[in-house]
Amino acid sequence: MDKTIYDLRKKIQFVQFELNQIDVPISDISELIDTANLLRSNEYLSKINEKQSELILAFEKHSEALEELLTTVFDIQNDLKDILHAQFSLIPEPKSKPKSKPKSKPKSKPKSKPKSKK
Repeated sequence: MDKTIYDLRKKIQFVQFELNQIDVPISDISELIDTANLLRSNEYLSKINEKQSELILAFEKHSEALEELLTTVFDIQNDLKDILHAQFSLIPEPKSKPKSKPKSKPKSKPKSKPKSKK
């Protein structure tokens, strides 16, 4: 029984000590409010920073994918140019013909209607 009372007394002393540590004078409450607000702001800024980092990473991956796509498009463009040059070289060059002027017909004057006599 003595040990139980001793243990209970130690428990009471410990809880009183903890309570004294928690007990904050009223003058410090505004400081606690400021600290709590700063903590909330810090949490908010941390979340914003995390999301901005995710966004930057997504933009980076998107940019890399676009660069790969653009490289592929340029490769295809160069391949098409090579194909066009190869096909163009297969077409025989036309023999040079003397250029003749097309014969022009004389322009006819519009016929006027005969004037009716009154």
